[in-house]
Amino acid sequence: MAAIIGDNMAPYYEEVSKDLNWNLDAAVLRKLKEANAADLKKLDEAIDDAEKNLGEMEVRDANLAKAEYLCRIGDKDGSLTAFRKTYEKTVSLGHRLDIVFHMIRIGLFYMDHDLITRNIEKADSLIEEGGDWDRRNRLKVYRGVYSMAIREFSTAANYFLDTISTFTSYELMDYRQFVTYTVFVSMIALARTDLREKVIKGSEILEVLHGAPTIKEYLFSLYNCQYNRFFKSLAYVEQLLKNDRLLSPHYQYYAREMRILAYTQLLESYRSLTLQYMADAFGVTVEFVDQELARFIAAGRLHCKIDKVGGIVETNRPDSKNYQYQATIKQGDVLLNRIQKLSRVINI
Repeated sequence: MAAIIGDNMAPYYEEVSKDLNWNLDAAVLRKLKEANAADLKKLDEAIDDAEKNLGEMEVRDANLAKAEYLCRIGDKDGSLTAFRKTYEKTVSLGHRLDIVFHMIRIGLFYMDHDLITRNIEKADSLIEEGGDWDRRNRLKVYRGVYSMAIREFSTAANYFLDTISTFTSYELMDYRQFVTYTVFVSMIALARTDLREKVIKGSEILEVLHGAPTIKEYLFSLYNCQYNRFFKSLAYVEQLLKNDRLLSPHYQYYAREMRILAYTQLLESYRSLTLQYMADAFGVTVEFVDQELARFIAAGRLHCKIDKVGGIVETNRPDSKNYQYQATIKQGDVLLNRIQKLSRVINI
């Protein structure tokens, strides 16, 4: 609330009060609106003066100042209209891209998928016309952030890893947060060999992780098969994701997939092992492991079976050749049935 009053965010105050069922303070709102009206009057006067007495660059700067002010006070529709007007008055390709990036950030703040995708496509077309190296890299970060927000973790990992050594998008987040996101999405998206080459041995990532021991523990405990420590780190990471604006909708999915990944990694090393061994390895009870494995086996996510009487988990790795053979037989039966139906229609 202090930030809302400090920046005179009248439109945002109304929106937040509606979303969170706050009691709207009419006196505070009136004061904020009066401050907004006074500031907008000055900005409009600056635009009029620039249009009458100054050049195109000054007109653009005056319109941009108004757009940024409307954005700062939380007037989404007003700021988008002002940014589009500024875009029309902008000649430089680089400055046009900066305005598009502004609109993508507004879209990310409100998670307006249509606004984000339209402006990412517009940025793509501008980049193709001759965008500079820095803005090309920044667009990759924007694409990665949006991919992460819609649970396309593999796409996000590729974009983030491409820009890990050239990151300049500080308007979105600081570098430490960027590396943290990169670690999170890479762990769920990359194969073990790729994770080793691109993340575990990445000098830029290791430099940041030196100052983030909990994230480093999370990464290396999985890679080094220290599952007890990994489960503890995963619980910490799950709470981080739960409170993260972009990843909070996916925190349960992420934690579940990472548990499956850890179970799969352990089971791939053995033909069979006891439930007690697995429970000790992960630092949990036998009952918890039994319930987890049963749930994931039933869902087809783990290739093993549980001998409850013997307390043993037996792996049954799927044979790719047998799978292809069964799939071919099944598809062949479907094709023959369709041919028979077609022949009957033709005979008639």
